[in-house]
Amino acid sequence: MSAPGQGTPLRWLDRPASATQITHRARLWLYLLAGAVLAFLLIPTLIVIPMSFSASQYLEFPPKKWSLRWYEHYFSSATWMSATATSLKAAALTSLLATPIGTLAAYGLSASRLRAARALQVLLITPMIVPVILIAVGVFYVYVKVKLNNSLMGLVLAHTMLAVPIVMIVVASALKSFDMNQEMVARSLGASRPRAFLTVTLPQIRFAVVSSAVLSFLTSFDEVILALFVSGGPNSTLTRQMFLALRDQIDPTIAAISTIMILVTTLMFVLAQVFGRGGAER
Repeated sequence: MSAPGQGTPLRWLDRPASATQITHRARLWLYLLAGAVLAFLLIPTLIVIPMSFSASQYLEFPPKKWSLRWYEHYFSSATWMSATATSLKAAALTSLLATPIGTLAAYGLSASRLRAARALQVLLITPMIVPVILIAVGVFYVYVKVKLNNSLMGLVLAHTMLAVPIVMIVVASALKSFDMNQEMVARSLGASRPRAFLTVTLPQIRFAVVSSAVLSFLTSFDEVILALFVSGGPNSTLTRQMFLALRDQIDPTIAAISTIMILVTTLMFVLAQVFGRGGAER
């Protein structure tokens, strides 16, 4: 019998899969099902892109003539540009508010030893459970009393209410895989709790925090129901303006705006992956 490495045939490479192993051939149906679901979700979205380059006065697919006229109309329209600026400002401010609030809430509930922590967590994610239309009606009546309707501040506060639960869930999932003993070690060496969190915990959950910031930005940027109730006039959002344009007439400019929003969303997620992963590796 020859020693390993001296011509011994590696017969284990030729062994068939055992009864407990699942081969790729056995998973073929799952791959096909996943591909069908992805196609069902993506194809309607991707159809919008060629429609945005149509020269027709109406939405048509496939376009008979290609043109950039609807992109030119969007960028040259003061109404669309004002709505876009409002949406970007509201989304940025929402992300700046919701990310630290949601992160601290997730951290506090994760580190808490109180029995009521679980109930409090459920209470804080209520905006994700209650239909948005009911939240919009309630916010509208409250804003009428405090005179926050059609204001940027009111829009940001309403969007922050929707974004905080998303941040909480993302950050809480990251904290579940984090060993809190590392922070305890830093605190035992003299670091205060805020310093230990900023220097030990936060760098290790940075990817979740960056991802939740992107999600909170997009939650505000894409939201339309609350915007219909609490925004208007000079503080009308882009999605509200798109909804009104669809209601009054079929404007192909919406296809161009939707294409830009798809590209912005994709770019933000790619940047979140790059910067979040890079920070986590360092």
